[in-house]
Amino acid sequence: MDLTINAKTRSTTGRANAKRMRLQGRIPAVLYNHEGKSTMLDIDEVEFNKIWRNVTPSTLIKVAVDGASHDVFIKDAEYNIRNDKVLHADFFEPAADQAITMKMPVHLVGTPAGVLKGGFLLKQAPDVQIKAVAKNMPARVDADISGVNIGEKFLVKNLKLGDGVTVITDAEVALASVKPAR
Repeated sequence: MDLTINAKTRSTTGRANAKRMRLQGRIPAVLYNHEGKSTMLDIDEVEFNKIWRNVTPSTLIKVAVDGASHDVFIKDAEYNIRNDKVLHADFFEPAADQAITMKMPVHLVGTPAGVLKGGFLLKQAPDVQIKAVAKNMPARVDADISGVNIGEKFLVKNLKLGDGVTVITDAEVALASVKPAR
């Protein structure tokens, strides 16, 4: 899937201009860089929704602004639940060589061996904090818990996140455990 959003800079601001843009199928957006500088953008609603609905907050996408390409994260999207429309989007462009820290949910994958033997799975810490440069940031954190037996825990130190990714959360924190049946 192509993760590129085409955008153009905009100079108009205000509620009336934003409303006019939305009626034309456009979304007002802002691109922030690592230095705090912001650029106001005009993006296509359909193009944005196609990507926004299929990525995680740590997925690096491209925004092409007036011919220049930027690697960005979707930082925030203001969404109107009544009419299922995105009203505004914020993008963040991190420095290419600077490590960033993100809090990410942990997705438990597999059925623990202890559950197959009659134990109960207890989900413990729901997320971990990781640090990496933007290009090494994983899209999601998966914990393969299929090897956890009754009375055992899956700890943060058991995560396999790849090179260039540092886990900041304490290594001894339990993400899941299997307790015996009573």
